This record gives sequence, structure tokens and C-alpha cells, in this order.
Amino acid sequence: MKTVIQTDIKNYPLLSRGKVRDIYDIDEETLLIVTSDRISAYDVVMPDPIPQKGVVLNQITLFWMEMMGDMVENHIIASEVDDFPEPLRAYRDQLEGRAVLVKKAKPLPIECIVRGFITGSGWSDYQKTGNVCGHKLPENLQESEMLEKPIFTPSTKAELGEHDENITLEKAATLLGEDMMRKVEKLSLDIYSRARDYAKKRGILIADTKFEFGTIGDRLILIDEVLTPDSSRFWPMEGYKPGAGQPSFDKQFLRDWLMDIGFNKQPPGPAIPEDINAQTRSKYIEAYRLLTGSDLDI
Repeated sequence: MKTVIQTDIKNYPLLSRGKVRDIYDIDEETLLIVTSDRISAYDVVMPDPIPQKGVVLNQITLFWMEMMGDMVENHIIASEVDDFPEPLRAYRDQLEGRAVLVKKAKPLPIECIVRGFITGSGWSDYQKTGNVCGHKLPENLQESEMLEKPIFTPSTKAELGEHDENITLEKAATLLGEDMMRKVEKLSLDIYSRARDYAKKRGILIADTKFEFGTIGDRLILIDEVLTPDSSRFWPMEGYKPGAGQPSFDKQFLRDWLMDIGFNKQPPGPAIPEDINAQTRSKYIEAYRLLTGSDLDI
């Protein structure tokens, strides 16, 4: 299967080219989202792709969206190239396995983050204040420790190259309205809890994750990626022990390498050595296999 760094579809306008996804305007109600093999870390797009990473991300998202279908509507219209508009079929080698036709929605102006374990920026905030996004947590938690209950910790949406900013529930309510904020808080926690319980049976701990929601009229729908190795921290349950950072099935492996080489978190990113690239790719593929119980033909 072809490695796709950047798509070039001439039949439809390119709306945006993000860190990972290319989005095309199909018609008044429809978008095409293509998940490329680009990889970013610390909001910097690396110069080298991870081959077929976009296929893994797209297929994991489809898996979870189907599982959560009884909880929330999602934006998927079609995921097979044969079901796309006829002009797109000429681009099958760029789209196969990694593209979806979706309903146009108005994205909410926040990222909906759920944390089930104390790690990452949440751990940094906790060490300084004992709080995470306004949530007062118990004293003497260890790094990577499981929280008694998952917490909803929204953030702002940064422009490309900028960093998201953690915000309190009160700030989220001013951006969304109290009713909508409470609705997405409950949905985010419910989706995370179902996924966490499922993944644990498959040998994966979902430490935290990020959801995005949008609206079509008065309907709230789940959009973008869902519970992927790019939007979540996946840890192997075997060998889990709080008190330090954990090995992972996500791009934390790449982040750790970048920290080891002293990356300053500013573009341009460094070239990724072949062994780091191959190990990163294998972690994504293994996450898919463990979660779905099947192998990808890539």
C-alpha cells in the first residue's frame, strides 16, 4: 500500500492541510478527509512519514465510531472508495483505507480531553498546583497512577504550529454555554469509560484521550479521529507500574526519542532514523491488532 505524505486531488477544492489530515470540499454538505502518513510531535510536523500510519489511524477511528454508534451520532457517510463520488476513484492509491466522506459540521471551539491516569501535561500541572484544569486531585499521587474517576479537562484549539491551552470547565462553559458543556462532558466521559473497559480486556490501558464534537443544526455529533494512537495515550497493561512514565503504543515513543536528542520543539523537525521510524510504525500496527483482534493488509 502506498505511503501518502500529501494528497493532490484536483477535482475538488482543498480546504485545509493540517498536521496529519487533508480536507477537501465535496459539496455543500460533504467533506473528504484523508489521513496522511505525516506525523507530528510537539505540534511540529516531522519531515519523514510513518508508512501507512494514516491507514491505521483511520481504521481505528472507524472501529471506535461503530462501537459508540448507540451513544452518539458521528459524521461518517462512507469509508470505501467505491462508495465515493466517481471522480475520486481515480485517486484510489491516495485514498484506499485512509479516507472518509463525512457530513459537514460546525466544530465546537474546544478539545474534549478525558484523563483516566495522571500523566503528560496533567502530571506537570498536578506537581505544581495539585490541580488539573480546576479539578482538585488527592495528594501524593504518583506519575502514571490511575485516577479514582476519569476527569474531563477541556482545552482550547490552537492554530497550526501553536499549542493547545488547558482550560477550566467554567471557561469551557463560557465558550459553549453551560448546557452544551455538560452534554459534551458527559458524552466524553461515557465514551472514554466504555473504550477503557474494552481496551483493558485487550491488554491496553487508555491513559487519556481527546475527542472532537460538532453540530449540524441542533444535533451534536462526534467528528475527527477517535481513540487513536495520535489522540490518546495507549499503554500496555502488562508491566504497568505507577511511579514513572510508561512504555506506549502511541507516538510517545517518538516524543521520547526527540527529548533524548534534545529537540527544541520548534520547526523544522529532525529526520527520523530508520529504526525509530520502523519501531513507531510497529507500535501503531500493534495497537490496531490488539484493539480489533485482526491484522491490517498493509
